[in-house]
Amino acid sequence: MYDTVKDYYGKSLQGSEDLQTDACCTLDSVPDHIKPIMAKIHPEVSGKYYGCGLVAPELLEGLRILDLGSGSGQDCYVLSALVGERGEVVGVDMTDEQLAVANRHIDFHRAAFGLARPNVRFLKGYIEKLDQLGLEDNSFDLIVSNCVINLSPDKRAVLEQAHRLLKPGGELYFSDVYADRRVPEQLLSDAVLYGECLAGALYWNDFLQLAKRAGFADPRLVDDRPLAVGSEEIRAKLGELKFYSATYRLFKLDNLEAACEDYGQAVVYRGTVANSPDRFLLDKHHLIETGKPFAVCGNSYRMLNETRFKNHFEFSGNFEKHLGIFKGCGSELPFDSGAKKSASCC
Repeated sequence: MYDTVKDYYGKSLQGSEDLQTDACCTLDSVPDHIKPIMAKIHPEVSGKYYGCGLVAPELLEGLRILDLGSGSGQDCYVLSALVGERGEVVGVDMTDEQLAVANRHIDFHRAAFGLARPNVRFLKGYIEKLDQLGLEDNSFDLIVSNCVINLSPDKRAVLEQAHRLLKPGGELYFSDVYADRRVPEQLLSDAVLYGECLAGALYWNDFLQLAKRAGFADPRLVDDRPLAVGSEEIRAKLGELKFYSATYRLFKLDNLEAACEDYGQAVVYRGTVANSPDRFLLDKHHLIETGKPFAVCGNSYRMLNETRFKNHFEFSGNFEKHLGIFKGCGSELPFDSGAKKSASCC
């Protein structure tokens, strides 16, 4: 599938307007603090952007970030402004045409963001074979990816490599496309369906099991939306299949439990994360209001207490007394079936 993907994104697509679905198009409203950064992105870079979500979580200043499938470089450049002078962003992509666009505008964005030196670099390579790029184990605070892992022929290797490269307490924060059931194998040979991020999409529950085997014991869904397919021809090929764009965060924390277990713990958000004074979003089920005690399971407690978020919370409780399963855990389809946001592609 490498050649199929390279041809589709390097030659067939001239810009985001050529896409036949909204799978590779960010429909999320852009946060206010990101809008001034987006306004400074070079038009050639933004014109060849094919992401499906926003991959800029909280507290990025000074972090070392790896972008898997960085394409024309838009996410890398946005992140470069957020990590600042002390941070670094490394993009990996296999498509020469996209890399050429990204590399062409390194100095443009350094100047646009007022940086003394470039803090972005791009590597040619495959996201399943990061071990071939000379990247050190435990060397990144955050790994992101935007609608690319579904294009990989070896998704398990991608997740395993990401786990290897993350520092303890680091996270993989990425948006991708998922199906409500397993995609029939015969659809994999359809270049358009594959290029549109549909044929290669994982069944959501297969993804969860894959992530756990790669070392990410408790994947957390941050946001999701159903995908619209405008082409009648494509809809006919897909039949009853339904697809979702979803953002997950996967923390590299040893010995997370397989389920959400209750130890009577709680946290209080201090309201000190920049641009989030009133509430903090850990995931879709954990929107934590400032100053209000919030009951959490043992895994959530550790995701906040053993990561870059620690200093922004007060913690109560320990792991001495187990109270059973944490209420609200389930195994049903995690995505919402109704549209929640208006389209404003960027």
